[in-house]
Order: sequence, then structure tokens, then C-alpha cells
Amino acid sequence: MKAKKSLGQNFLVDDNVITNISDNIMASPDDLIIEIGPGMGALTRKLKLKNALLFCYEIDTDLKSYLSSLEDNKTRIIWGDFLNSNLKEDIKDIKYKDLYIVGNLPYYITTPIIKKIIDSELDIKNMLFMVQDEVADRFTASPKSKEYGSITLFLKYYYKVEKLFKVSKNSFNPVPKVESAIIKFTKREDKTKVDKDKYFKLINDSFKFKRKTLKNNLSNYDFTKVKEILDKYNLEENVRAEELSEEVFVAISNNL
Repeated sequence: MKAKKSLGQNFLVDDNVITNISDNIMASPDDLIIEIGPGMGALTRKLKLKNALLFCYEIDTDLKSYLSSLEDNKTRIIWGDFLNSNLKEDIKDIKYKDLYIVGNLPYYITTPIIKKIIDSELDIKNMLFMVQDEVADRFTASPKSKEYGSITLFLKYYYKVEKLFKVSKNSFNPVPKVESAIIKFTKREDKTKVDKDKYFKLINDSFKFKRKTLKNNLSNYDFTKVKEILDKYNLEENVRAEELSEEVFVAISNNL
């Protein structure tokens, strides 16, 4: 099977990596696993061994010869673009205990896929994704690092995000130009108490121009209220957004 560049296909062929991913999905027979982009079914075959319900979204119908034989009373292949699917509707009649989502995501649509899942408002126990290594660094970044940004804080609002391990580009066929990593999302039980829409707007505006100070990026805000929080945390007025922790941003949002 020749990978399609237009779909961002790079098939994972390293069995050790595939096993490691599967081992990090702690599903039981009462659970539901959703796999995005099963490709030729290498991970799918491992996931089937958990005997959980398994729904796989695949856009490339040329892969039917690899995937159709995997279907049975617990495994279903859904042919179509995951970004155009209605995930909540697709599983509304399915009875399950916990929901897991896993996938080797095309790098050019990693963030849209994750945002779509978040927008579905489904109760998801864990998500495990293969992403570009530098994207994994952005998703899991700490304050005062160049990778830290609004997407870091957006994801952190919903999940604890961990980088589990790196994956060599030689683990794929064809070999991509970049290194990859496996990241794990675990639902936060202690969700931050903040007006979500106001908070997300604040972090997006704060990081709009990364080289500018927070004060310059928030020129349309009442900065006296912002400064009250900066003073409380012993931060200078000319601080940049990348120096502020989630705690500080939450405090600013709640003070506006």
C-alpha cells in the first residue's frame, strides 16, 4: 500500500512502538475505544485484543482490503473524514463504561482534530495520540519556555497532558521528515473555576504577538486590573505572556 501524501499518511510499522501505545490504553471489555486513522490496521489488531468495543474512523477507502476483515460484533470501521463526523451522534446508542480515543494523527490537522473532540463534550477518560515531536513540546510546555503558548493553556484547561515517549521517524513507512512523540491526555477532575470564554479570549490575546509584552498585547483591556494580579505575583509590568503560569492567567481572568 503506497502512502498518500495528500492525506498525510505515514504508516507506523515498528511493532515495539505499536505495542507500547496499546499497553498505554487501559481499556476493559466494558469500554469503548475510538481509533482515528487506523491505516493498515497495525494498532487496530493490538487494540482488538482488549476485547473492548472499537470504532475506527478511516478516510482512505483504498484501505478496505486491510481493515474490512477486522470488523466483527465489537469492531466497526467508519469510512469517512473524522473532521466531518458527528462523534456524539455516532456513539449515542452505544453502551460502554469508559471512553478512550487513540490515533496516529496527520500532522497538518492535529490541532483541529483535538479541538473537535473537545467540542464534542464527551466524557473521555484518556486520549493517546501520535503527533509531531515539536507539537508535543508545545502541548506540554512549561512557562518561560519558547514552546509555551495559548494552545498549551487551552489544552491544560481540559486535560493533564503528558509526553510519554519519542518515536523515531524510522518507525514509519514512508519515513517522514520529522520525529514524532506519543502524548497522553487525562481528563482533569479539578477543572479551573473561571469563565471559560473570557479566559480563552484572554490567553489568545495575550499570546497574539509573542515578542510583545503582555501590556501591549492587552491594550484593549483595563490594564489596572491586570496589574493588580501582576503585583500580587511579584511580576513586572513589562512581562511577556510566556512568563505567566496558568494560575496567574486564571487570576487575571477572574479579576477582569
